[in-house]
Amino acid sequence: MLEKIVHEAEEKMKKAVEFTRQELAKLRTGKATLALLDDIRIDYYGQKLPVAQVATLNTPDAHLITIQPWDKSILAEIEKAIQAANIGLNPANDGTMIRLPVPPLTEERRKEIVKIAKKFIEDGKISVRNIRRDSNEHLKKAEKDEHVSEDERKRGEAEVQKLTDKYVKALDDLFAAKEKEIMEV
Repeated sequence: MLEKIVHEAEEKMKKAVEFTRQELAKLRTGKATLALLDDIRIDYYGQKLPVAQVATLNTPDAHLITIQPWDKSILAEIEKAIQAANIGLNPANDGTMIRLPVPPLTEERRKEIVKIAKKFIEDGKISVRNIRRDSNEHLKKAEKDEHVSEDERKRGEAEVQKLTDKYVKALDDLFAAKEKEIMEV
């Protein structure tokens, strides 16, 4: 019982950290990254599909993303979807592919992005702490229902706290790396 509660808490904490990592990847850092296009969907034969499923995506250098659709008739559709997504990039359509130049960020914009990243990290920490709280409540309920002893409950709470500390530190490390990436010129 005790191991199950601790294991579930760890799995949930891993998912919270991974979700935060994915959110951070979508932040524009002044470098071309395909994660910027993850949420962009286009209408293709009546279905909303991610750009990556209808085109070849590439980053030939640090300030350019190229999108080469397999079906040239959807170039305009992809261009509209990028503009509608409001990611701050202006697509250039040359008839065979779309080029997305990624302009360098200003110092002020970099600081704004760091604040957004900090908020993502804080949300991740809140999720981890909520998981800790829920797990501790499960342990207390198990003790009350006489499935575990008081000593086992306390040991379980200590393990859950260690996990919490581990994943909060992982989130802090994620933030430090992302802040460095954003602030590098």
